[in-house]
Amino acid sequence: MNQEYPSALLERAVKEFTKLPGIGRKTATRLVLHLLRKSEEEVENFSNALTTLRRDAKYCKECHSISDTDICPICANPLRDHSIICVVENIQDVMAVENTMQYRGVYHVLGGVISPMDGISPSSLNIDSLIKRVAEGEVKEVILALSSTMEGDTTNFYIYRKLQQYGIKLSVIARGISIGDELEYADEVTLGSSIVNRTPFTGKTI
Repeated sequence: MNQEYPSALLERAVKEFTKLPGIGRKTATRLVLHLLRKSEEEVENFSNALTTLRRDAKYCKECHSISDTDICPICANPLRDHSIICVVENIQDVMAVENTMQYRGVYHVLGGVISPMDGISPSSLNIDSLIKRVAEGEVKEVILALSSTMEGDTTNFYIYRKLQQYGIKLSVIARGISIGDELEYADEVTLGSSIVNRTPFTGKTI
């Protein structure tokens, strides 16, 4: 039975919070009641931050990571090694790799992994722009840093086939990360070691 709310306004707010991933009705109710205890100014600041994010946030034209400008700070940094591209699934993975402080190249955010069951095909992802970056001739290595899942391995293989012709080094992060794990949940030491100890990718899954 659905929980009865004493206020339609409260129920509406809870309903909106439950649309967030991993947020059930109990957690949503707790969050909404927490906001109700805050001052009107604090709640307005919270709301304005989300509205401004949605309205003004951009995606880097080079790597597709979230950015305040057309080119993100990592891609714009001349001290980064632009000849090495680390391919990741999402923005959380960029943050995870950056937190290891073991990588000084640049990134390419795919926006997901190939998953026919979920209707995600190669054309749904930022793969063509990765091929274009490699085809320009300045890239020497592409690191495939996708989660060690069936979908991640399928995507690795697809990219490997697409980039083979360019004669660049293709590597995959070492499997210090357990099979089935996602990068954003790996501890920094394990993930950092996986980046440093990456191995050549031969087109075969491990």
